[in-house]
This record gives sequence, structure tokens and C-alpha cells, in this order.
Amino acid sequence: MTLLNIGDKAPGFTLPCDGGGEVSLSAFKGKKVVLYFYPKDDTPGCTKESCAFNDDLKAFEKVGAQVIGLSKCSVKKHDKFKEKYGLKFPLASDEEGDVCERYGTWVEKNMYGRKYMGIERTTFLINEKGKIAQIWCKVKVAGHVEAVMEALQEMETKAA
Repeated sequence: MTLLNIGDKAPGFTLPCDGGGEVSLSAFKGKKVVLYFYPKDDTPGCTKESCAFNDDLKAFEKVGAQVIGLSKCSVKKHDKFKEKYGLKFPLASDEEGDVCERYGTWVEKNMYGRKYMGIERTTFLINEKGKIAQIWCKVKVAGHVEAVMEALQEMETKAA
């Protein structure tokens, strides 16, 4: 359950990312940003989702959108994950969980009757003005990248 709504200003952040650099939301002002929160590097669903975004990266760039993946995994894990699958977009490391908290993606989960805290797979589409244009909660990986692309193309059509 996200704390944010469509039309809200996206909370800013600067986080360490793969390759020893850092990624800031403010660096993409004037660009659309696809910010997807995922539970863990190199797990089946997260790998599928990340690879799907990567496979369509050219199409995202074509509509002026920057893809950023975000999880609580360490930069070191991100580096291994990116290298293993050839991912070509930044993976932000929110080890403290501050950004997950501010976006409302750090939630209580329940698996086989066991309750635990974790990241709920959620994607935010942020417009050029830094406002949230669309939110996908409890993302199912199949067809998700296509849905995000469709929303981006609709934004393009409305802006034209």
C-alpha cells in the first residue's frame, strides 16, 4: 500500500548505485522516470522484471524515460546482478530503507502464514515536473513493462 497518490510530488533521493556511483531523482528533472521497487537481486521475479525493462530500454529512451531499479540490496549485489544479466540502467541501493519508507513500498508481507517486512513490488511513473503520473502496486511481472510503456505513450500523446 503506497503512501503516495497520482499528482503528488515524488520524494527526492540520492542513493548509492551500482558501479560505485550514485543516482539522484533530481538529476532527471525534465525527464520522465520509471522508478521500480523490487524485493531482491537475482531472484526469479526480480530477474524477470529487470531483464524485461532492460530488453525494452531503447523504447523507454525513445520516449524520454529513464529507468531506475531500487531495492535494499547492497551496491556489491547490484554490481553482480547487473553484470550477470547485462543490465544497462542504474540500480539504486536503499540499504537503510528510507526511500522505501517514503514511497510506502516497505510493507508487512505474509507468505505461508509467516509475516515479515519486505519491499512490495511497485512501479512509479514520474513526469518531467517530478510529479507521480502513475502507480502500479503489487506488480505482477508478466505484461508489466508493456503496461508502463503504454502509459508513457499515452503521456506522449496527451503532450503532443
